[in-house]
Amino acid sequence: MKATALIVAAGNSTRFGGPIPKQFVAVAGLPLLAWTLERFEKARSIDNIVMVVAEDQLLKVSDEIIDGSRPTKVVKVIAGGATRQQSVLKGLESLPESTQLVAIHDGARPLTSPLDIDAVVQAAAVEKAAILATRVPDTVKKVVNDCIMSTLNRIDLWLAQTPQVFDRELILAVHRRAAREGIDVTDDSALVEAAGYKVRVVESTSPNMKVATRNDLRIVEALLKGSVDG
Repeated sequence: MKATALIVAAGNSTRFGGPIPKQFVAVAGLPLLAWTLERFEKARSIDNIVMVVAEDQLLKVSDEIIDGSRPTKVVKVIAGGATRQQSVLKGLESLPESTQLVAIHDGARPLTSPLDIDAVVQAAAVEKAAILATRVPDTVKKVVNDCIMSTLNRIDLWLAQTPQVFDRELILAVHRRAAREGIDVTDDSALVEAAGYKVRVVESTSPNMKVATRNDLRIVEALLKGSVDG
């Protein structure tokens, strides 16, 4: 099945701060977004890549990411919307006609294993919907007003990650419905779940953290340098 990666990197990096959006900050010798792009270039299951970025960053992406890394799978770079959800919908509506599966991914997750990408795409080819996730390693407490109200069973708890891979027509339909009804979510699989579809979970086999703060960036840089040096 033809799979297109939809890499979403149109955010304004509010939590990260600084004069440069986090996706362009140099990490282990390359812009953060270039590392993310490289992972999908290496994934055998991915045929095409569409990138969604802020409108005022289109030229910067072309100059610093596309021209710098010379990717072979990128077929389109488009401007996103005011929110992540709007950006995803714009990306979905721009996919190549041959796309059967779409792998939606956060541009700020540069550590994703190409083998994990392939695994979640394969799961979605069977189930129509699958996401990469990791088990919750610690005991989880529900806290109200700084006091513990209950302890949750962590055996049933997972941390959702990306890529999240879906049948193209399915994810496009639920996103269009959400736009019409004013439903706002930060997780694409939540829309599919709400529509009554089963979503398969594929466990990550390697670190897949999202860079939100400068401390996250330091951790990612150490991991990337270790993989490069090793």
